[in-house]
Amino acid sequence: MGGDHAPEEIIAGALQAAPLLHQKVFLVGKTDRIAPLLPKQLPDILELIEAPDVVEMDEKPTDAYRSKKSSSLMIATKLVHDGRAEAMVSAGNTGAASTFSQLVWRQIPGIHRPAIATRMPNRCGNFVLLDAGASPDVDPEHLVEFAVMGRAYAKAIMGRQNPTVHLLNIGEEPGKGNAFAKQAYSLLSARSWFAGNIEGKDMFRGPCDVVVCDAFVGNVVLKTSEGVAEMIAYMLRKEIPTNPLLRAFYWPVAKVTAPLKKTTDYAEQGGAPLLGLNGLCLICHGRSSAKAIKNALLMAQTAIDNRLVASIRDTINLDD
Repeated sequence: MGGDHAPEEIIAGALQAAPLLHQKVFLVGKTDRIAPLLPKQLPDILELIEAPDVVEMDEKPTDAYRSKKSSSLMIATKLVHDGRAEAMVSAGNTGAASTFSQLVWRQIPGIHRPAIATRMPNRCGNFVLLDAGASPDVDPEHLVEFAVMGRAYAKAIMGRQNPTVHLLNIGEEPGKGNAFAKQAYSLLSARSWFAGNIEGKDMFRGPCDVVVCDAFVGNVVLKTSEGVAEMIAYMLRKEIPTNPLLRAFYWPVAKVTAPLKKTTDYAEQGGAPLLGLNGLCLICHGRSSAKAIKNALLMAQTAIDNRLVASIRDTINLDD
């Protein structure tokens, strides 16, 4: 029930993903609104669960948690808590999804702050950035936890065998940055997989596997990158003439830019997992399309198959 295009696009995405999944998908929300959008013969892999309340996009997360015990978010998080489901996918209120997940599932022992892991493109393929929005006020010690979780994500979701970790900073050299960055660098330096500082521009030049920072910086990086990508796409479209005859000369350009569009399209990733909890929550854009929801469900399936949560739990207290 969450998102700018709910429930229509959410249902459409679930229907598109259903044939590609091998686990049941619970559609949690107001059945009187959802049922008319479903085929008369519901696939066995889908099940509809009633949730009479909805957490609105502008609602304060803690207020919603206290007052809306029958909301779709609360019922979905309890499905995971009770072992009926292994992941939750939401395009609704990000703060509420994070708050409900943390309070119902609790954090993995050894993890003190959760982090949103967002995969981003670069010249060499992609890398994962965290925290992209969950924990803006953290201590340097928490970035070590983010690094461990990021490595688990890079192994399970991206197929990296021995991922390295960089600290996002204003310069490459040791000693760069503010007091927070310097202390984080000192703590990370004790790990064999730490590859040092990395500047913002160099993340996109690659190669790199995992980049860590606090959520304030990470979310600014994420939103700025999305804005730049959309601006470039707009400028390219603007240069294409409206005359059909002249447009024909731009067809070769369109073939070249098509992969670029796919690489920078948020819908290709679907969602970003909230790591560090005893459950898996995928946070999707509020403007998620059916395509984005489909890909978020596929990512959830991949994370389940590769034991992402268990991997974080197994490795968080190890040195390597």
